[in-house]
Amino acid sequence: MATTVLLAEPRGFCAGVEMAIKALTWMVKVFEPPVYCYHEIVHNAAVVTAFERAGVVFVDHIDDVPDGSPVMLSAHGSAPEVVAGANARAAVMIDAVCPLVTKVHHEVRRVADQGYDIIYVGHEGHDEAIGAIAEAPAAATLVDPRVGLGGFSAADSRKVALLAQTTLGLYEWEDVLADAVARYPDLWTARKSDLCYATTNRQTAIQRLAEAADVILVVGSENSSNTQALVRVGRNAGVPAYRVDGPGDVDPAWLDGVDVVGVTAGASAPDQRVQDVIAAVDPTNGVELVRVTEEDEYFPLPPQLRRFMATLQALVEGSVACSRPGLEGPIENDRHFSATQALRLLGV
Repeated sequence: MATTVLLAEPRGFCAGVEMAIKALTWMVKVFEPPVYCYHEIVHNAAVVTAFERAGVVFVDHIDDVPDGSPVMLSAHGSAPEVVAGANARAAVMIDAVCPLVTKVHHEVRRVADQGYDIIYVGHEGHDEAIGAIAEAPAAATLVDPRVGLGGFSAADSRKVALLAQTTLGLYEWEDVLADAVARYPDLWTARKSDLCYATTNRQTAIQRLAEAADVILVVGSENSSNTQALVRVGRNAGVPAYRVDGPGDVDPAWLDGVDVVGVTAGASAPDQRVQDVIAAVDPTNGVELVRVTEEDEYFPLPPQLRRFMATLQALVEGSVACSRPGLEGPIENDRHFSATQALRLLGV
């Protein structure tokens, strides 16, 4: 039977993931192993394995980092005490938090200081939710979108704020938002949505795939919140949707009698994994791109890393016959160096 693959665009790496992967690649190229990273740099098994092979040690407790080691904090954002602990222990500390997550952390602190009770919509146990709640634990209450507001109550119904994990499904956020507005007419929300642009774009793209595909494959790891959200969006649109980490996870039974297979990827999934999944599907009628928007967002490398590399470069240039550290081009050309290229240096 002839099969066509519809490939979503945009898909895969967002600007925050791009920044974090490139930053950690610089770390492993500059420092002798081990380099420590607090939590997985991004939620993708292939990426984490590649960095582990390169000498990165991922830890869940900052106290597990030996004094004087180079440390990176993950893209998901860290609690204030973790940042302070990393600064105290590390010879060099780089915080690779996504700027969109940082925005939410600022909002949590600001509205807490103004006396608001905060409803934070997020997934229990997710690294991003843990870090955001830790900014104001006395004021913020985690509300899982699958449960809703439930028994949440505010000391003053006129001073309630609603914030969100950036990787939520749009439908998850909108359901809680509608309930919160109905319960608290004076509800404060951010003027610019907390939901990540990339999350929203990828969910729009999978809805477009669902209009034509018989089945949808979403490339990404189990602990990736935005990947799981894509699966739910596909299923909510009435199409069988399955998460796969790579080609080995594709069940041939899913493709029996199928003419059109939609393929997309979560924001932390390498595109090589996507191409490998397409090869496993083996579309006899080829691949058609389904584009819903263009993405040109770019997040510069973390400021601590840029300052450190500028100092290192000055020292190198002041030495005799010393080469640059290992990457292809100076750090100031980062915009033109992708995370996919960085991962190729690590064998992905």
